[in-house]
Amino acid sequence: MDISGSKKIDTHEEVSVKALLDSGAMGLFVNKKFVKKWGFKKEKLARPIQIKNINKTDNSGEMVTHEIECNLYYKRHVE
Repeated sequence: MDISGSKKIDTHEEVSVKALLDSGAMGLFVNKKFVKKWGFKKEKLARPIQIKNINKTDNSGEMVTHEIECNLYYKRHVE
């Protein structure tokens, strides 16, 4: 689904992206390649976060080690 835009909090630069809305996840996640491609500023988390699958098993992917700040815009909705 096309998001009308994503905006970096620190620089206010707008980026057009595709995103899955209302995935049911308990948090918002973004791919490392996307962060690097668009130059988002990363902040290291005090403690890494292990992602759990819907059946409560550990996800086989990497742990979440950093966070970014951005706003996602879709029509009149902002996340």
